[in-house]
Amino acid sequence: MFSVSRDYAPPFSMIAPFFVIGVILYLFATISFLFVDPANGHFDPALVGAVHLFLLGFVMMIIFGAMAQLIPVVVEVGHFSVDLYYVIWPLLLVGTLAMVFGFWFEPPVLPYGGLLVLVSMLIYLYDTLMTLKKATNITLTVKTAVAANLFLTIGIIIGFILALAIGAGVEFDIASWLSTHAVMVLGGYVVLTIIGLSMILLPMFGLAHGFDESSGNLSFKLMVAGVILHFFSTLFGIESGKFLAFLIMFVAIGFYMKQIYLIYKVRARKEKEIWANSMFFGYGSLVVSTILAILGLFTQNENTILASGWFLVVGFVGFLITGHLFKIIPFLVWFERFAPLVGKRKVPMLHEMYPKKISDYQFKFSVAGVIIAGVGIFFGNINLFKGGVSFLVVGAFFMAIGVKWMLGYGKKESQNV
Repeated sequence: MFSVSRDYAPPFSMIAPFFVIGVILYLFATISFLFVDPANGHFDPALVGAVHLFLLGFVMMIIFGAMAQLIPVVVEVGHFSVDLYYVIWPLLLVGTLAMVFGFWFEPPVLPYGGLLVLVSMLIYLYDTLMTLKKATNITLTVKTAVAANLFLTIGIIIGFILALAIGAGVEFDIASWLSTHAVMVLGGYVVLTIIGLSMILLPMFGLAHGFDESSGNLSFKLMVAGVILHFFSTLFGIESGKFLAFLIMFVAIGFYMKQIYLIYKVRARKEKEIWANSMFFGYGSLVVSTILAILGLFTQNENTILASGWFLVVGFVGFLITGHLFKIIPFLVWFERFAPLVGKRKVPMLHEMYPKKISDYQFKFSVAGVIIAGVGIFFGNINLFKGGVSFLVVGAFFMAIGVKWMLGYGKKESQNV
């Protein structure tokens, strides 16, 4: 199991805004889904805006904050330029809101928002890659981080060109490159990042030792191959290449699930709590998403494809992030406020530093929301979809309360010491 040290991590006060903003935008993103009708298809501006609010405002914001802490810990060197993180979140926030406004109301605003998002991500990528350059121990996590960030670079450049095409009328084949933009960002960055982080966080929080990592390595190689093949197939207009690329990525997910099972089998911590429950549901959503994606690939049914995307983004990615926040935030708050007090006074245990009832409500409402809304999308039932989203909104509200509670834990006590 990887040994975690915070010697190289930036101060928590620098990273906290990423978590606060991410969770607030998660709440607003779930609310925005109430105004979406899946029957309008994946080109519907209401859907595209809501998805970008979810992915950029919540997923990317949280991942950037988490990676700011974890990357220097993994490579055991300091950030190349840690002060850049003071700039990244304001640019990403304003850029995301401008893009969403452009999708919903004023398309000409899109390129400006896209430019701000592009700049924020390039700054993040610059610091990340320069930090990783100093790594001497090239683990699977380091490999996935390098590949994921290179794919993100390509993905955001394609996204910016798409924003120019929609907002400024630049000639570009939107229909062909939209899927490649999604593959680069979701498969190339988000999924690869999750694969890499899983090799650290799951063993750490589950107390797993001595497992075989070959399935994870194979999953990484296949996912990289699938993303690259999809990009060049789009570039040269080879539809059969895109089809094969998706099949390769599905196989990669299969090997990743095998790796997760191997970690699960040898874990020492077996109690059921919010993190474990969120992992179970998240990986269950990934299985459902993959099955629907394979079905959608052969049938080309819009409802099936959208339902697959829903379970992938909101079910899998969403639950992996929210579940880990109930572990990561208490961990960082403890080191910030209580580590200096060890040996001087009694300090809390990590499991005492998250709100159990609030997290339980968050989990149950969110699970109901994902399942009901997903079924509504699959069967084309707008009432089921919006009913499910309503549950999801309540879950997001409890998530926001929970994060506020965790960030405030022991604050007054530490100020009085």
